[in-house]
Amino acid sequence: MIALVAGATRGTGRGIARELGAIGATVYCTGRTTRERRSEMNRSETIEETAELVTAAGGTGIAVRVDHLESDQVKALAERIDSEQGRLDVLVNDVWGADSLWSWNTPIWEQDLDKGLRLLRLGIDTHIITSHHLLPLLIKGGDGLVVEVTDGTWDFNVTRYRESLVYDLAKMAVNRLAFAQAHELRPHGGTAVAVSPGFLRSEAMLEHFGVTEDTWREAVAKGADAAFAVSETPAYTGRAVAALAADPDRGRWSGRSVSSEEVALAYGFTDVDGSRPQVWRYLTDVGYLTDAADKGVAPDPADYR
Repeated sequence: MIALVAGATRGTGRGIARELGAIGATVYCTGRTTRERRSEMNRSETIEETAELVTAAGGTGIAVRVDHLESDQVKALAERIDSEQGRLDVLVNDVWGADSLWSWNTPIWEQDLDKGLRLLRLGIDTHIITSHHLLPLLIKGGDGLVVEVTDGTWDFNVTRYRESLVYDLAKMAVNRLAFAQAHELRPHGGTAVAVSPGFLRSEAMLEHFGVTEDTWREAVAKGADAAFAVSETPAYTGRAVAALAADPDRGRWSGRSVSSEEVALAYGFTDVDGSRPQVWRYLTDVGYLTDAADKGVAPDPADYR
């Protein structure tokens, strides 16, 4: 299996790359942060580290620095994969890098417009540019898989405002990108699916709450959102993508927008601690963006793991 995880530096992308490695895939791990140069996110995680994790898991990790807003760089990446492998079986569009570009619960007229427009470019244009250059290689095999990584499924997002106009638009658009690509790939035997992780225990989120993966439960006791008790590791979505990639009947998922928990229930895998976090169901039951505790209806997060 030959895979490209676009946006593999950290978080969900790293988790997906590693789990694809665990099923023996050769994974091209792309992003902008290397050991020699950081992106504007200015974090320490690198694509070289991700590639090493892929190899340690049992696959072959290949780190390639690519800015997915630069069409020429993505075209060169496609040419390299074609030259070295002759095909591409799995494309994961997980490019983001926009964490600092919007403010929660701030109307669009109070947002920084330049930052908002860059968020849209990072969250949507990168995915389109990558698919434009890589899909011709993917359809060579006749049964390729595209995974669009987003935040919130179509069903969850369609009736809920995601706290910022530009963020809301970007995450909903990625769901639609999977739907549209499913239609375009279907005549070629390909599949496209949007997959959403839940409340992610990414490197940045653990750092934000001042905890580690070993101590993350302490964050709720310290005042973190109760939903963090239903959080998941990046490996959970990684296992979802690996399950889809390994399934010869994955076409049944094409065009759908699903959560990591939905895929876990379908294929029978768990997160690394043996649980199956169901944060989207928890948020639905609580009442998204409502103070359920004041209403006396807040469910126990432990019932959603």
